[in-house]
Amino acid sequence: MAVPGVGGIEPAVTLDQVPRWSDPDQRLYAPSSSSAAAAGGVEAGEGGGSEPAASAFLSFSDPLTGDDGGGVSAGGRGGASRFPVDHEINSRIYLWRGHPWNLEVDAVVNSTNESLDESHSSPGLHAAAGSGLAEECSTLGGCRTGMAKMTNAYDLPARKVIHTVGPKYAVKYHTAAENALSHCYRSCLELLIENGLESIAMGCIYTEAKNYPREPAAHVAIRTVRRFLEKQKSKIAGVVFCTVSSSDTEIYKRLLPLYFPRDRQEEEIAVSKLPADVGDENGETVIDERKIRIRPLPAGATDRAATTAPIDLPFDSGLASKRSSFKLDSYLDPSFMSLIKDPDLRRKEQWEKSAQAQKGFNYAKLLGYGDLACPSLSAAEEYSLHSRYLAKANSLNLSEIAEMKIIYRGGVDSEGRPVMVVVGAHFLLRCLDLERFVLHVVKEFEPLIQKPYSIVYFHSAASLQPQPDLGFMKRLQQILGRKHQRNLHAIYVLHPTLGLRTAILAMQMFVDGEVWKKVVYVDRLVHLFRYVPREQLTIPDFVFQHDLEVNGGRGLIVDPRTKHIYQRPSG
Repeated sequence: MAVPGVGGIEPAVTLDQVPRWSDPDQRLYAPSSSSAAAAGGVEAGEGGGSEPAASAFLSFSDPLTGDDGGGVSAGGRGGASRFPVDHEINSRIYLWRGHPWNLEVDAVVNSTNESLDESHSSPGLHAAAGSGLAEECSTLGGCRTGMAKMTNAYDLPARKVIHTVGPKYAVKYHTAAENALSHCYRSCLELLIENGLESIAMGCIYTEAKNYPREPAAHVAIRTVRRFLEKQKSKIAGVVFCTVSSSDTEIYKRLLPLYFPRDRQEEEIAVSKLPADVGDENGETVIDERKIRIRPLPAGATDRAATTAPIDLPFDSGLASKRSSFKLDSYLDPSFMSLIKDPDLRRKEQWEKSAQAQKGFNYAKLLGYGDLACPSLSAAEEYSLHSRYLAKANSLNLSEIAEMKIIYRGGVDSEGRPVMVVVGAHFLLRCLDLERFVLHVVKEFEPLIQKPYSIVYFHSAASLQPQPDLGFMKRLQQILGRKHQRNLHAIYVLHPTLGLRTAILAMQMFVDGEVWKKVVYVDRLVHLFRYVPREQLTIPDFVFQHDLEVNGGRGLIVDPRTKHIYQRPSG
């Protein structure tokens, strides 16, 4: 099999042809710049000749600490390894010199911009994939920094292309850029798993135009992949780090043993060579100044102290002389403790207090609509709430919610707006964790709510089962935010019942008239196709069956193979 590459046709390379990191001939080797240039690009594990011992990378400086090779990072020699030898993980890591799109894997990663423009994508990718890739990218509605979206691979030997947007880099915002880059890699791997794929080839997710330093970027990439595999290694068969320049190849050969040591010697060397900050359990940067460490109460604590939580706050050594006056290691008062509560917990408490403060009956609850007493939010509060939910959703594997097919992407409506499909009956078929469902909804809706879009809701066969109440719907609407309300064009409700119409009327009155007045009731499936073409929807079989049962099949013909519905010819 051959694919068009940069400058001509290049044969596709299968995963078993790519050097595996755990292979015996994959010993650490960092060529000098002159030798790398002479080689014209040496693949990992390529070529013969004698190689230096595993400790050869000590001659290179640590990119983050400025160590000359013999120094010791904050971790210190002899400490516990933060990345111990794991042969099972190592067997899933590959290092290859070449473009990712020449590899025959499940997915390849494209580093692009927010608009998914061909001109800002990985050089040569669109030329290799063909024009279909750019056409599909234009329908995705863009992609936010740190996020990822998947398309078909078209003429590539891979099955899919995962597009992600790396951050711009500035020293002032180093931590934000580092975490955004980490999120790029994690989002790509999560998409891989969510789509049932197992192998991925990824180049360096940064561009020279965004000024991200190469070595710190490589640290982020490698440690993020390591942390992800520690949790999900059973679901991933291979991660290929692809480099296209001799400098990147050299960097990855030096840094891979720090995070993927293959023996005790490399592990011990890594203890002294790893940067002081290797991130949290996901590989994201940890900011010590923002930590609060709770200590047990000392003997003889006062009654006031017993009602609050003591902490030990890190502080500048220049303040040591003022320690007695500031008493930084004393006990916090309740007002300070309220500042460090989880924002969502504080919001929940506000809702509860608001509900308790109401006098008389809660008529919404009495009518079975749920608790609608939660306070309204400002635009800034909604934006903050949405951002927190989105960040949490992107950090979790929600594939079990996606498999329920409660909500999923459709095609476009008759005017080209993207469509989200909601299947009411699927709420009833399985036990659902509503909190995780909300996170899934936020993640799925994020690319749609940036521009005008529509919703198709199949209420078919769902009328006899309990659905999320109006209180839940109000909370979900607040989390999605004002952009969702503004860009929503219409909600097409198929097979509405009297109970559903009553509930929607209540939502217009109690929740949000602007959104719920956009509901369009559709009694027949064939009428829905006036708004959204049949070929743009994936419709469960029971919806067709329900439509025939409710409407009696009067004047309709259903193609049993394609599920297309036609009007019966008159006469």
